[in-house]
Amino acid sequence: MARKYFGTDGVRGKVGQPPLTVDFVLRLASAAARALAPEGGTVLIGKDTRLSGYMFEAALEAGFVAAGMDVMMIGPLPTPGIAYMTRHFGCRFGVVISASHNAYEDNGIKFFDAEGGKLSDADEERIEAELERAPVTRESNDLGRVTRVDKTRKAYQDFCISTLPPGFSVGGMKIVVDCAHGAGYKVAPRILTDIGAEIVPIGCSPNGRNINLGCGATAPDLLQLTVTGVRAAVGIALDGDGDRLLMVDHLGRKVDGDQLLYVIARARHAAGTLKGPVVGTLMTNYGLERAFASLGIDFRRAGVGDRYVLAMLRETGGVLGGETSGHLLTLDHATTGDAMVAALQVLAIMQRSGRMLAELTADLTLLPQKQVAVRVAQRFDPETRPEVVAARERIEARLAGRGRVVLRASGTEPVIRVMVEADDRAEAEAAALELARVVEESAT
Repeated sequence: MARKYFGTDGVRGKVGQPPLTVDFVLRLASAAARALAPEGGTVLIGKDTRLSGYMFEAALEAGFVAAGMDVMMIGPLPTPGIAYMTRHFGCRFGVVISASHNAYEDNGIKFFDAEGGKLSDADEERIEAELERAPVTRESNDLGRVTRVDKTRKAYQDFCISTLPPGFSVGGMKIVVDCAHGAGYKVAPRILTDIGAEIVPIGCSPNGRNINLGCGATAPDLLQLTVTGVRAAVGIALDGDGDRLLMVDHLGRKVDGDQLLYVIARARHAAGTLKGPVVGTLMTNYGLERAFASLGIDFRRAGVGDRYVLAMLRETGGVLGGETSGHLLTLDHATTGDAMVAALQVLAIMQRSGRMLAELTADLTLLPQKQVAVRVAQRFDPETRPEVVAARERIEARLAGRGRVVLRASGTEPVIRVMVEADDRAEAEAAALELARVVEESAT
């Protein structure tokens, strides 16, 4: 069954435009209750700091209570924190109100199952099927109850720290932490302070409209300037919902998800604790694949989206994977991508090795990469257009052994994404623009 509302990471869109309207979100809550917990139970609701979060929080609360479910409201907390607390409280499922790295005008609804994992495609399809029915309102004695559990957020902070060796401390290391004015604005600085860091916080003053605005993992310029300006050892940037990580070394250089995956995987491999293959995506830099091959580390590629990385890790028995964007999975610690857990693993490697982040990434050479987003009137599979396929095959033949091409439709917006990697930057850029022109012409 083709899904109408769910994309690669829940339901997402522009606030006030279908499907991100109050009436739809209320219907979604009722449908989710019937599909995921027909016999009732408790649901946890968390959110990031967007102004519209209050509105959708109320709509979800009403829909769940009317359907007979008890509701726990925890307020702003990183998405992986909601995953953890869903399991911690023994809830039937959890809900996060967030559009992740998008601007405040957008919002979204995503779900976690009782174990803190992303819903399966089948679960999402059951919810969509229930959306065809009107919301249910039970009789008064069968309605759910609502409890606020804001003060329990410390349990998530303690969990993050528990992924480190007992008594671990960074010994006064100066760290700049950028929380994107998002969901991690309270817990991230507290976690770093608890392990002995001297923190310089930025992006920690949300006003409902400034989430991801010129800060955070998707806009690290301020973090780069601040790290060098205050002579910090490292910088940590989260995105708006705290599941995406970007770091900055002491020289002010960005360290992306591929580089961080390399640091963690190489350290585990050297220690003999790396279990199963490391999993990336179709977008993972080819340079990382070559580096892993030289170290004898098994590497696999999944579809784009952390849910597909997670699925492949489970299939192959691996525990470590992630995306270039900074969604990093360490399944021996967390059930979903967790920026703070991943950052703590990197800090532990730095402390244990006595090496700066710049040294830990020095041996990895990433290929120049050019990405082009071709906006189209209606999303389509580019592999169904013969002229696009022919252009892709022509470019792949030119780059054989020296690069690669990725062509895919976005899972969340009407965009066809073109990516070309090559040892030569100019060649990568020219090839990507060539293929993008063919895609654009094919879409008209």
